[in-house]
Amino acid sequence: MAFRYNLSGSEEVKNIVIADVVLIVAFSLTMSGGIAGIGATGIGPFVMYLPIAALAVTLSFVLHELMHKFVAQHYGAIAGFRTSMNGLMITLLTGALGFLLGIPGATMIYASNFTKRENGLVSLAGPLTNFVVFVVFVALLYALNPATSSYLYTALTFTIFVSILLAFFNMLPIPPLDGSKILAWNKPVYVTVLAVVFVLMFYYTSIPIISIVLMLVVALFFSLFYRLAL
Repeated sequence: MAFRYNLSGSEEVKNIVIADVVLIVAFSLTMSGGIAGIGATGIGPFVMYLPIAALAVTLSFVLHELMHKFVAQHYGAIAGFRTSMNGLMITLLTGALGFLLGIPGATMIYASNFTKRENGLVSLAGPLTNFVVFVVFVALLYALNPATSSYLYTALTFTIFVSILLAFFNMLPIPPLDGSKILAWNKPVYVTVLAVVFVLMFYYTSIPIISIVLMLVVALFFSLFYRLAL
């Protein structure tokens, strides 16, 4: 997954779009119970979930990666999003099986003179973007107060779920996740952000402990995958 420093704007847009589409399809497959679920209930649920997944993934994943890029460029780095062919295949395959390992690619950054502070701030930009998306959609949920059985309610709550889950996952202190770089820069900032995200995730998603354990397993897998791909 080595970064090509001459990556053009059009290539990067193509990479982001491909990763976005693959994640949208994979999320929709997962929410439908995978291929087995579609076989049992038909393609209707999968089609219904596509727009919801598109909203949640685009705002949570794409904006996350773009903020890494923009903040890195602000500090003089070369940065661009790159897909991983193996990562795309794993993302689609796991979605088809009814669970999700979403590793379609990452923002690759080249900087010869980054300080720990600059590296920490670049890393923090992603989870903070997810936090902003989370706050906006929680506010919309309370302001619009849709019926719990409505399509709008599902779209809003799923975006809330994905945004805060992605923030928490990326705050795990496992390289190359954002949390490892934030922790290396400033421990109080890391602990504060992780604590806030953790509490909000539990309050608004009621995620079971087993899912936290699974996220740790996924993070360790991603760390191994990343090192092997370099």
